[in-house]
Amino acid sequence: MFFIFGTFVVFTLAARKTNYDTAVWTEKLSHTGNLIWKLRIPTSEEIRRARHFELGKNLQNGLKSLQETIEEWPIIIKHTVVWTYIQVLQPILDASEGKRLCWAIGLTNAAVWLVWQFPQAQRIMTRSFTHSPLSGLSYTLLTSMFSHKSFLHFAFNSMALASFGSAASLWMMRAQNQSWTGLPEATPKWHFLAFFISAGLFSGLVSHVVAARFRFPRIVALLKSRPLTVSATGANLKAGVAEATKNVPKILPSLGASGAIYAAVTLTALAFPETEIALIFPPTPPIPIQLGVGGLMAIDIIGALRGWRLFDHWAHLGGAAFGVLYYHYGMKVWDTFRAGNLGSAPDRQKKD
Repeated sequence: MFFIFGTFVVFTLAARKTNYDTAVWTEKLSHTGNLIWKLRIPTSEEIRRARHFELGKNLQNGLKSLQETIEEWPIIIKHTVVWTYIQVLQPILDASEGKRLCWAIGLTNAAVWLVWQFPQAQRIMTRSFTHSPLSGLSYTLLTSMFSHKSFLHFAFNSMALASFGSAASLWMMRAQNQSWTGLPEATPKWHFLAFFISAGLFSGLVSHVVAARFRFPRIVALLKSRPLTVSATGANLKAGVAEATKNVPKILPSLGASGAIYAAVTLTALAFPETEIALIFPPTPPIPIQLGVGGLMAIDIIGALRGWRLFDHWAHLGGAAFGVLYYHYGMKVWDTFRAGNLGSAPDRQKKD
């Protein structure tokens, strides 16, 4: 129920925000003096170019303000500050909106990772930012998506998200041009954010169901088959419990964005089959993306069946399945949400 409700909420909010942004920019362009945009609605590409131009203008204004502020500083420091500003913000200007959103998600993950590093926060983080199928908590399906305890886990997921997330958002942008609604779209970022969250919830749900409905009953049955033997005084209770639970599998809490990233990976593999990828670890030469993704899925299937515990293989497979389903049916769902939430847009887009 949390997955269904959460998916409905995030797609509704994303559709409303997309409709609103598109209508605002449609209205803004209609007042630029261009006769064409007074006669028709700007296309998605025209709106995106205008948004990119405004971003560049704002960054240039920021640079001018910075230069005026540090005008009296020593010339070496002044040049260093200006150079740093350009080096940091130029990649932001050059990046697609989808990639910028992936960077924003990465910064959120970084903030959560930093909190993990404080010993005083361990208990709260374990309770609220990991998902335990036996905890009775549902909201942790969401919070655990942005939670990484180890730096390597955080770093690899962030790099994968920046690569495959931007590619998935590019597919969403292109697929929108074939939308049955014919609605322009100012930005694909809200669509991708809804996809990312929904994919994370679904992958967590798959892992949850496997653990709570299949693995847990087997663990209970295994424990029942091992009688607890203690002395009459109960003095050896602790030793008896330890003996009875020896070598019994544990249901560990899960965390991380891997499931949502796998959804972006499989969607990218289907949308851009000609793409080649190379793994950083272990290092590999460029290989066709579908071959690489197929190999990863094979490892996860083997790991899930054999009970490997290093990664949450069921979450990976759930995310991969979500990406495949979304490639085939996701745009119809997104278009339906956008069409059903046109009431949130300003008047001009609704009339047109």
